[in-house]
Amino acid sequence: MPPRARRLSEADQALWASYAQKLAPLRGRAAKRSAQPAPKKTTPIEPEPVAPAPQPRLKTAAVVSKPRTMTAALAVGTQPGGIDKATWQRFQSGKLVTVRRLDLHGMTAQRAFQALVPFLRTAHAEQARCVEVITGRGSGETGGVIRREFPHWLNLPEIRPLILGAAHPHALNHGSVRLILRRIR
Repeated sequence: MPPRARRLSEADQALWASYAQKLAPLRGRAAKRSAQPAPKKTTPIEPEPVAPAPQPRLKTAAVVSKPRTMTAALAVGTQPGGIDKATWQRFQSGKLVTVRRLDLHGMTAQRAFQALVPFLRTAHAEQARCVEVITGRGSGETGGVIRREFPHWLNLPEIRPLILGAAHPHALNHGSVRLILRRIR
C-alpha cells in the first residue's frame, strides 16, 4: 500500500506561494502557476509563545567516542594492515591480475596527477581489484618528478581511501607501481 500524501496547511501553502513568486524560471521555461487559488487575506493573529528548544546534553567522559584515526600512510612495497599474507604474496608476485593500466610517461606532474585521480576513481567504482600505474624511471639517480611525487599522491585524502596497498611489479623495475584497490562495501 503506498504511503498517504500529506496535504499542506493553508499557512504552508501561502508561505510557499510567497516564496515561489520571488523565483525566476529557468531560461526557456515558462513559470508554473499553482493550481490552487491564492490564499485569502486574513487579519494577522498574534503567535502563541513558543517554548524554547531543549538544549543538547553534553556527553560525559565515559560516553565520548574515540575520534576516527587517519588511515596509516601508504608506502610502496610494504604490506599494509588489512591484507593477509597470502593475498600480499599473490599481489607482489604478479599473480593477482592487473585489470587496468595508466601510463604517465611524458606528462607534466600536474597533468599526470589530473589523469591519476579519475583513473583511480573509475577503477574503484568499477570494482577493479588490481591496477598498474607506469610512472617511468626518469633520469639520474633520483628518478623523474612523477616517480618521486607518486608516493605522496597516494597518501592524499582524495586518493588514499581508494587504495589498500602498493608495490613494484618487479624488484628491479621502479618505473611502475601496482595498486590493490579497496573493495566497495
